[in-house]
Amino acid sequence: MGLLDVLFGRKRLKDARGDKLFTLSSACVTMQAELGMKLGGAAAVCFKPLSAGEFVRAENELQELLDVVVQETGSRIRRRTDELGFEWLIVEDPDFEDLVTTVHLIGSELKARGFGSRLLAAIFRFERRGDPVYWIYGYKRGAFWPFVPRGEKERDNAGELELKAKLERELPVEPDLSRWFALFDAPV
Repeated sequence: MGLLDVLFGRKRLKDARGDKLFTLSSACVTMQAELGMKLGGAAAVCFKPLSAGEFVRAENELQELLDVVVQETGSRIRRRTDELGFEWLIVEDPDFEDLVTTVHLIGSELKARGFGSRLLAAIFRFERRGDPVYWIYGYKRGAFWPFVPRGEKERDNAGELELKAKLERELPVEPDLSRWFALFDAPV
């Protein structure tokens, strides 16, 4: 960041780091065997919306990307815009390896097309004792954190810390707990 950026309040957004997504595949064995978690068969990639000028070009490129991903992995992909205006690419696939690969491919392709700074998070759904459990990957930090919702707008902090303790040797877990953002209305 240069002096003019500081003076005018501009700052450059960090680019996405998707290189650690595949660690979730190996940690999945521990999640299932030791923690009794079941695969949810769904994940999503969340990114910031584009400006009007970028929208038309990006919209065409994004649709081409999704067509290629569907052909290569066989995953089902749908799009959704949430009430805050963020875009979600929801991926459904019963094969967990394909699910992780598809999410990684989407993130990599968006980054390669110049939209890496707009990638926010990938979220993977699991279930434990009939309740949803999520592992969220923050693209800017290149780390995961658990999210265990309880009810409408509450979370199970003790459950999240337990998951962190049991999986931090297998996953790059975000060390700063204040960055463990909740995604209550995630479409997965």
